Amino acid sequence: MVTAMLVLLCAVLGLAVGSFLNVVIVRVPLRQSVVRPRSRCPGCATQLIERDNVPVLSWLLLHGRCRTCAEPIPVRYPLVEAGTAALFAVAALRFGAAWVLPGYLLFFAVLVAISVIDLEHFLVPNRIVYPTVLASVPLLAAAAALGDDGGRLVRALVGAVLAAGMLLVIHLISPRGMGMGDVKLAVLLGLYLGWLSLGHVFLGLLLGFVLGSVLGIALLVTGVRGRKDHLPFAPFLAAGAVLAVLAGRPLLDWYLG
Repeated sequence: MVTAMLVLLCAVLGLAVGSFLNVVIVRVPLRQSVVRPRSRCPGCATQLIERDNVPVLSWLLLHGRCRTCAEPIPVRYPLVEAGTAALFAVAALRFGAAWVLPGYLLFFAVLVAISVIDLEHFLVPNRIVYPTVLASVPLLAAAAALGDDGGRLVRALVGAVLAAGMLLVIHLISPRGMGMGDVKLAVLLGLYLGWLSLGHVFLGLLLGFVLGSVLGIALLVTGVRGRKDHLPFAPFLAAGAVLAVLAGRPLLDWYLG
C-alpha cells in the first residue's frame, strides 16, 4: 500500500516536473530565464491560463492547439510530461522510500531535459549539467549519511571520475565523435551509476554506446543520415544510464554468471 501510494505521488510529481522541463527545454538554449515570464504560446505570445497549463490533459482537451490563435502545440510537450511521470514512477518502484530516491528523481528529470535539448540543438547545456552535479553531491552525501552507508558515496565519486575519464579519452582521440558536453554529462552519469556499483558505470556507458551504434547504423542504412552527419549522443548515454539503473543488477548478474 505504501509503495503504491509512493508510486502514485511520484507519478503526479513527474507530471508537474515534466511541465517545468518543457520550459527549460525551450528557454535554456536561448539563455532565457526559466522562471519569468510565465508560460506563453510560442505563436501569439499569449500567457497561458491555469486550465490550459495542466500537464498532458490540457493538450488533449485543446486538441494540441493554442486556445487563442490555434497554433499547433508540439506533441513533445505531453510526451515530456508523460515520460517524466513514467520515469518518476519506476524510480519509486526501484528505490521505494529510500533516502536516495530524491536524487534519482532529479537525475531522471535532468536526463529528459538534456536528451531533448541535444536532439533539437546538438547541445548539452552547462547551465543544466553544472548545477545538477553541484546539487547531486550533497543529495547523495545526505542519503549516505542517513542510510549509514558512506561507501556508496565514495563509489559515486569514483564512478564520476571513471565515467568522465573514459569519455574524455574518446574525446581526445576523436573530438568530432565525442563532444565535451558528453564528457561533462558523464560526471553526472558516473555519480548515480557509481552509487549502485562501479559495474553499473561500465554497463550504463556500454548500453549507451550500443544503443547509439545500432540506431546510427540503422539511420545510415535507411539513408536518413549520412556518414558526415552529426548524431546527438546524450540521449543514448541517458537511455543507457536509465536502463542500467532500472535493470543493471540482473544484467550484471547474468553477465557474471
